[in-house]
Amino acid sequence: MLARIANNVADWFNTKLFIEKFNNPLGWITLLLIGLAFGILVSKVGLVFGVIAFVALLAIPGVFGAMFNPQFGLALMLVIGFLVHLIGKYSNAPVGTSMDGLMFVMLFGMLVMQSRSKKKGFASSPISYWVLIWVGYNLLQGLNPVAESTLAWVYTVRTMALLIFVYFIACFAFDSLKKIQWMIWYIILLLMGTALYGMKQEFIGFSAVEEAWIYADELRFQLLFQWTRMRIFSVTNDPTTFGIMMAFGGCQCFAMAMGDRPWGTKILLFLFTGIMFMVMAFTGTRTAYALVPIGLLIFAGLTLTRNIVIGAILGLFLGIGFVSMSTSNALVFRIQSAFRVSEDESMQVRFKNQKIIQPFIHNHPIGAGLGTTGVWGKRFTPDSWLADFPHDSGFVRIAVEQGWIGLILYMIFLFIVLKECTYYYVRVRDPIIKNLYLSIYIVLIILTTASYPQEIIVQLPISLIFYIYLAAVVKLKDFDPAFTEDPEIIKKFNEHQEPLSIAKK
Repeated sequence: MLARIANNVADWFNTKLFIEKFNNPLGWITLLLIGLAFGILVSKVGLVFGVIAFVALLAIPGVFGAMFNPQFGLALMLVIGFLVHLIGKYSNAPVGTSMDGLMFVMLFGMLVMQSRSKKKGFASSPISYWVLIWVGYNLLQGLNPVAESTLAWVYTVRTMALLIFVYFIACFAFDSLKKIQWMIWYIILLLMGTALYGMKQEFIGFSAVEEAWIYADELRFQLLFQWTRMRIFSVTNDPTTFGIMMAFGGCQCFAMAMGDRPWGTKILLFLFTGIMFMVMAFTGTRTAYALVPIGLLIFAGLTLTRNIVIGAILGLFLGIGFVSMSTSNALVFRIQSAFRVSEDESMQVRFKNQKIIQPFIHNHPIGAGLGTTGVWGKRFTPDSWLADFPHDSGFVRIAVEQGWIGLILYMIFLFIVLKECTYYYVRVRDPIIKNLYLSIYIVLIILTTASYPQEIIVQLPISLIFYIYLAAVVKLKDFDPAFTEDPEIIKKFNEHQEPLSIAKK
């Protein structure tokens, strides 16, 4: 009797909650009671509790959604990655730590779903093997006998290695061409959002909180105020990261606009390209200025159509003329200085520092340990001379902290990434997929090149974009008739001989 009643109650509750989704009198009454309780607690405890409770109400379903919907989880992580520095200017909330927790929740959900599904080998690729090698080497750095601080390793390994597990989550999530296309467009829209916020800073001004943050540190102010003007940084913490984001974002939009797409989409992408390049100019980032022609030359070299080659040659002559002309405009002069390396005093200082550190690198094959330079070096080992060493480069930092062995492993990893992307770009048959490979390849080339003068790949949100694009390199080919045995994909391609664009279906 009691068992029957319990079963009836369970069936009734299951119907109300999971089938009708509380869109019934029970749900309305429940929400009313929750609202009343929430209002009473806020009036008794205060507004701070209300804010915390509101965030919790949003966070709890978000975490559960991310656990079993990796596409949603990646989208949520990207938003956090884009906003982490902006939120840090307004609050001391542990946003970065929450993103790490979200990633591990997603990994747990992925393992659970993988155990119940037949997605075997979803990340089978040489890139995956080298990701694991790189993670393993970074974990072994915790045993580095030369390292002076274990805490420095703990704080550094998350950005250098652990966050790369986003790559595996993305490989698992990308089980259709539509999802990959959606994610790439989502990243482009986030980049456009940061560009628009940068335009707000340039033409309207910084917020009071941002101004207080700028003037709170003398060195920070000197970095931002140069050549009689303030450099913009949008949602990031420095104009260099923002400028490089705009450089690869603009180049990617340009490459996608040159693909086989509707004219409305082409115009939108060209508009995005122009906005990102314009905002990039206001960042005053000379590295970014130099990366744009590199990206466009890579595009011209890989496509090799007559019109594009002619355009590239014309653009080269115009660029030479622009760099050579005289000007009194501070912004134009800043752009010109990016292409006059021999006259750039900051680059000469970097070359000198690299000469100074070379003997140390030669004598320390596994390096001095993660976190011995930069911010964590100053915090955990302030008495070490390496804490004040200006590495000014992602590659130099790896060589100092992880030795020439670590640098070799990392360079092989990047080589494998670019090799795989080139291999698939050349061999895929679907024009849309080929164009996506081209646009991603340009982004990867730009970030690899930028890692010499800047420490860029480990910076948020660029690191998330980089790892997600690695997954796209591995998965895009699975939806191309040259690599798949899916009869549906092959049939559609043979029948129509046109891009398998989801937008055109």
